[in-house]
Amino acid sequence: MSAPQLSVFFFLQMFVILAACRLVGLLAKKMGQPQVVGEMIAGVLLGPSLIGHFFPEAQRQLFPPDSLKILYVGAQLGVGLYMFLVGVEFKTELFRDRIRGAAAVSVSGMVVPFILGSLLALWFVQIPGLFSEEATRPEAMLFLGAAMSITAFPMLARIIYERGLTGTSLGTLALAAGAIDDAAAWCVLAVVLASFGAGSAVAIKAILGGVLYGVIMLTIGRRLLASLGTAAEKEGRITPTLLGITLMLFTLACWFTDFIGIHAVFGGFILGVAMPRGLFARELQKQLEPFAVVFLLPMFFTYSGLNTRLDLVDSPKMFLIALVVLLAAILGKGIACWAAARMNGEDHRTAMAIGTLMNARGLMELIILNIGLQHGVIQPALFSVMVLMAIVTTLMASPVFEWVYGRHARAKGELQAVS
Repeated sequence: MSAPQLSVFFFLQMFVILAACRLVGLLAKKMGQPQVVGEMIAGVLLGPSLIGHFFPEAQRQLFPPDSLKILYVGAQLGVGLYMFLVGVEFKTELFRDRIRGAAAVSVSGMVVPFILGSLLALWFVQIPGLFSEEATRPEAMLFLGAAMSITAFPMLARIIYERGLTGTSLGTLALAAGAIDDAAAWCVLAVVLASFGAGSAVAIKAILGGVLYGVIMLTIGRRLLASLGTAAEKEGRITPTLLGITLMLFTLACWFTDFIGIHAVFGGFILGVAMPRGLFARELQKQLEPFAVVFLLPMFFTYSGLNTRLDLVDSPKMFLIALVVLLAAILGKGIACWAAARMNGEDHRTAMAIGTLMNARGLMELIILNIGLQHGVIQPALFSVMVLMAIVTTLMASPVFEWVYGRHARAKGELQAVS
């Protein structure tokens, strides 16, 4: 397919993607869900699970294989830029105050689901069509353990924002725990990819490179980047030159973490954390967030949805597998994080809220599953089961959070009403 033909498909695809995400997102908001949850569901609906099931020819014509390369690049740009903005908004001072609790919640939210996922993998490797025939038992255990341990970090950030928790102790504790949790899960994923034929150098480069990048960026990098904030304060705004420099740094950071084997989203997030606060941060969000959230991020949800086939969950055995995965996910993440928060002095209501937020899988789960599918670790049936788990746990987050925390906090004036 030629470049002009690809551009024609791209613009038509974007019209359909944006229309579907807006519509389903608005319906989700009316049902008390964050709009981003509706957009995730819209991505699945545009794939073979709904449109492709009832109108397979139309779906193939709208999303031909060659066009998905452009959609993939746009998807990575969207999720990377979104995570950069999440980092810009991250309150490092509150994180320092809550580091003990965040570490405890993160470790519990990583270890327990990892063990449960590893045990499930011992069962799943014996069932044809779930893991690749080339995947060994240890590789399957590591991958499923990491996939069960992941937290929907961008989704968690969006729920916190839409619920008015940004900058609060609870919101920062949940974000900090999610960041530590997901960084560890990505290190495990790097080991899986290394053992799956990429070589041990992949894991070493990912872990050591990621640690080095984080340390340098949050120390020396933070001091160097302060000059951007000074220039913005002097001008009273972010000039096109300052915005251009910021975007250049963003793309470089994403390239580096992608290059070393830790997904581009972490490059963007750490850079965002290191960025100056004050006027610079406020103006940066004002200029970039609408385009990133409204235009770019739906591309990622759609790309993931095109790889999801819920029609593969069509037998009693597959329904049982899906149910067991869901129960293990909730038990391993939600309850473990609740227990860790309680042991670190949080009251029952706050601990329940933390467990609820950490239990959402959403966006990051889709990223790790796509990587596993692309590298041939898992097959479409297991991919679809895990996507279903990600959707259900993410859908649970808002109503359960409202039940255990939101309504009580609003009654005391601690939390704004959901818009």
